[in-house]
Amino acid sequence: MSDKNKIPESEEHKGRSPRRNQKLKIMYLMKILMEETDEEHSLTLQQIVEKLNACGVTAERKSLYSDIDNLRLFGLEIEGFQLDRTYYYHMVSRDFEISELKLLVDAVQASKFITEKETKRLIEKLENYASRYQAKQMHRQVYVNGRVKSRNEKNYYSVDYIHEAIDTNKKVSFQYYHYDVNKKEVLAHDGKIYTVSPWAMCWDDEKYYLVGYDEDENKIKHFRVDKMIKTEVVDEKRLGKAEFKEMDMAKYTDRLFGMFDGELKRVELLCDNSMANVIYDRFGLDTHVVKVDDDHFKASVSVAVSNIFLGWIMALEKVKVIGPEEVVDKMKNRIKQQYDEYFG
Repeated sequence: MSDKNKIPESEEHKGRSPRRNQKLKIMYLMKILMEETDEEHSLTLQQIVEKLNACGVTAERKSLYSDIDNLRLFGLEIEGFQLDRTYYYHMVSRDFEISELKLLVDAVQASKFITEKETKRLIEKLENYASRYQAKQMHRQVYVNGRVKSRNEKNYYSVDYIHEAIDTNKKVSFQYYHYDVNKKEVLAHDGKIYTVSPWAMCWDDEKYYLVGYDEDENKIKHFRVDKMIKTEVVDEKRLGKAEFKEMDMAKYTDRLFGMFDGELKRVELLCDNSMANVIYDRFGLDTHVVKVDDDHFKASVSVAVSNIFLGWIMALEKVKVIGPEEVVDKMKNRIKQQYDEYFG
């Protein structure tokens, strides 16, 4: 848990009026119970009194009974139990269960879109929803796996500007970049300023995408947000409303295999029965399939026929493109190119 969220020590509050601290007693009590207790860790009334004193707050045991009841009326689930002759209190449930927080922490840590710096900051904020004991469990998860993270510290700003533009019906401008062989950022098209009408944001394969109308090409396109820099809202009304309304976003993003541009085609695949799980995982359980024989089935899928799709098919041992003929020809040419690369 970050230092700024720890219960303040008394010396930090010497300059504050004791009377003012006293007015905040119930707030300090809530903070103590949330930070210092959970289902496995409890505090006695005497321990609570001592921790309140450390915050510059005096408290009598009798008044604490009333304060705890008020916190319960407020909605906090505080449980008390007696062990021998001593009575203990702890928080039973919170806005998030520890399992839910761990799931959120892992999602933040796994995201390639979020930088290391922002990852650390977000996880510290999530820790505030747990006791300090539970927060330690979450903190250990940060170092489980060293995943590749974005270097673009401006990602958050780009997302904010895009949402602002969508909310206010404006365009956005930005520059786009890629990495060269030396891992250096290179601006696309000699630093061209893209001006796009944003209509939606979508998430695919751990990447964030802007879905917008590109007036230069008169069509809806996708742009990776982590590749955008110098993003700004442009004070011009958006274009492409009719084009976007014609789209079914759920189906459209499903069809764009791996979020790469390509012509949408209905493709027929001949598959070994052992590949059923792979096909359903990739294209969904509503994929149309027909039994061919005891060992094979035919799947009909709608995809963007790109090199990414063709490469994916090549990586599968028991899946074959059988139609339409133009896609079969593309597959053959792709295989030939690969063959020539190694044996030509």
